[in-house]
Amino acid sequence: MHATAAPLLQLNKISLRFGGIAALSNISFDVREHEVRAIIGPNGAGKSSMLNVINGIYFPQGGEIIFRGEKRSCMSTRVAAAAGIARTFQNIALFQGMTVLDNVIAGRNLKFKASLLAQAVWFGGARREEIAQREKAEGIIEFLELERYRKKIVSQLPYGLQKRVELARALAAEPSILLLDEPMAGMNAEEKRDMCRFILTSNRRNGTTIVLIEHDMGVVMDISDRIVVLDYGRKIADGLPIDVRNSEDVIRAYLGRSEQAD
Repeated sequence: MHATAAPLLQLNKISLRFGGIAALSNISFDVREHEVRAIIGPNGAGKSSMLNVINGIYFPQGGEIIFRGEKRSCMSTRVAAAAGIARTFQNIALFQGMTVLDNVIAGRNLKFKASLLAQAVWFGGARREEIAQREKAEGIIEFLELERYRKKIVSQLPYGLQKRVELARALAAEPSILLLDEPMAGMNAEEKRDMCRFILTSNRRNGTTIVLIEHDMGVVMDISDRIVVLDYGRKIADGLPIDVRNSEDVIRAYLGRSEQAD
């Protein structure tokens, strides 16, 4: 637990509306460097909307985002990516016609310094740079135990492996914060164990700060340092897993109807 770590990201009184519907209402919490921070709540609680605010897909109507001490009213996707915020999605968002290796290399897009023309000519510094980036991608593929699939077209892989490839592409950006939107959805027990192992190893070995949305409460309680709970766009709990587990508000709003929500 990173109890003494300084906040890397702070969300202060974030409000997001779609017409007359309040997706998020005055939400505040922080994310400490190197921790695994979970966001949980029933379907429709505003969890994915919060991730979309953090990485610039949605612009909130109220509140502020403080990332590495810099205050912003919102983040654009480009600024978020350049600042080191990477993301996976609830619905897989890969280049389905490309190989696993090419998808992972695509995740290193912002690491390339050579111009597009130099990359097209593939000469000199651009060639050396691409070789170096490819080696980095190969290292991530090895870390996630995807070596045997590296030349496979992504669309030919089973769902669980595609989720792992999406994690690989996000890790390829070497993010300071990794946003994971239901990374274990639709997986069997063995696939979930593997994904938990990869997430925790990335966090502990590489120091990657992780913000996680996940419906499997066993997973959440096992791997999270702290948990924030949303319900109908409101924050109803925030703290250590044991405190959240025992919260009457959480039991009533989420755990008590988890079978219906999942």
